[in-house]
Amino acid sequence: MNKVPLTVRGAEQLREELERLKRVERPRVIEAISEARAHGDLKENAEYHAAREQQGFIEGRIADLEGKLSNAEIIDVTKLPATGKVMFGTTVLVLEIDKDEEHRFIIVGEDEADIKRGMISISSPIARSLIGKSEGDQAVVDAPGGAREFEILEVLYE
Repeated sequence: MNKVPLTVRGAEQLREELERLKRVERPRVIEAISEARAHGDLKENAEYHAAREQQGFIEGRIADLEGKLSNAEIIDVTKLPATGKVMFGTTVLVLEIDKDEEHRFIIVGEDEADIKRGMISISSPIARSLIGKSEGDQAVVDAPGGAREFEILEVLYE
């Protein structure tokens, strides 16, 4: 299976969620199942069925997180040579030329992407157009609303 890129921060967040699910959520739902069982007839026990369903979601998410972490290639951008090129993990300050607006993007893995926080997936059209470019370069992104043109103002390895 292919390794999936993940930033150090992204891997940390996945590990924290995994730990919380194993140490807090899993024991809580097991307790809820135990309590619901004590109420008798399981066929018509909505609390029991809801707890079992929740247990299924928790176990599925645990397996999902363990799989993602085992296939992750954790990249610490601060340890990469600062070549000035946009790559996975870098923070890019750009000027959207048509709108005269500055944006700050951090190029991250699929599971870390959060557009509200400026974290864009490496597979997104914007990230794909910026990868490999340097400060002063321009990138054109074919967006649903038409082409968007960016000028790279700064590339940070933070």
